[in-house]
Amino acid sequence: MHRTRPTLESVALHAGVSRATVSRVVNGSPKVADGSREAVLRAIRELGYVPNQAARSLVTQRTDSFALVLPEEPGRVFSDDQFFPGIVRGVSQELEEADKQLVLMMARSAASRDRIERFALARHVDGVMMASMHGDDPLPATLARMGIPVVCNERLPGSASLPYVGVDNAGGARAAVRHLVAAGRRGIATVAGPQDMVAGIDRLAGYRAELRNAGLPETVAVGDFTQESGVVAMDGLLARAPALDAVFVASDLMAVGVLRALRRAGRRVPEDVAVVGFDDIDSVRYAEPPLTTVRQPVPELGRRLARQLLRLAAGEAIEPSVVLPTELVLRESA
Repeated sequence: MHRTRPTLESVALHAGVSRATVSRVVNGSPKVADGSREAVLRAIRELGYVPNQAARSLVTQRTDSFALVLPEEPGRVFSDDQFFPGIVRGVSQELEEADKQLVLMMARSAASRDRIERFALARHVDGVMMASMHGDDPLPATLARMGIPVVCNERLPGSASLPYVGVDNAGGARAAVRHLVAAGRRGIATVAGPQDMVAGIDRLAGYRAELRNAGLPETVAVGDFTQESGVVAMDGLLARAPALDAVFVASDLMAVGVLRALRRAGRRVPEDVAVVGFDDIDSVRYAEPPLTTVRQPVPELGRRLARQLLRLAAGEAIEPSVVLPTELVLRESA
């Protein structure tokens, strides 16, 4: 037998209050007397009333959905790089606890950025988180100009007014190089990350600052945070500086490639060349040898990113910048 879906009117009749009172309770308004609120909630439970989310959104101008935008190709997002699942896990946990919905979007091309702009302008989401940005990406500032709450996972060149949650990339790199210097290494090279990303720029800056502090020369190669680029970069470093005795690598995936290139070249780690990575992905503790690396708190980064956006979307004041600490994790490679 078909059962009619309970309406606001039927809940109001059952509770003995007005339809407007039921609407205020459903939409979370504090302007309802405790007795009336209890009566409405009891009627909702007894009747099995479920709010019409589309109608509710028209009233509240909220969708209870938030977008996480990743300016990367899907193949990169779903690769072995644990940054992306870590960010998604942290964001989704925070949103789930707030009873909000996550919308995951890719924005690597101009067409995809246009699509995201249209999607956000139509108010399908209440705010946007941006992570893994390249260069002076115009999308975050464009969305902010449209009045959409935006929080990024790093500072943006040319968009200093946008709030962000990041990690201490430069400080982590300095700690890694400081450890190598203290161990007596003097030919310390680096495989830096992409120089159109804040993480790549800041980790290279930290490496250079600590070498200047120690009075040592720099030797730099640049990769793209992939294992394959680590192999290529390390081959180039060995050709240019065969006497090097240590490498700071700006990501663990590239460090795995570095270890492979060193094995192929007959260099022992850490006896001949010490290696330090950055990220502390799960697999590097089982590398040969286990990798010394800089741990960044990626799931916590995602949680804080979502927490800041929730507050911003609710009209609350937030810190314009949050920088989470990193930690040097010592293992056998250095």
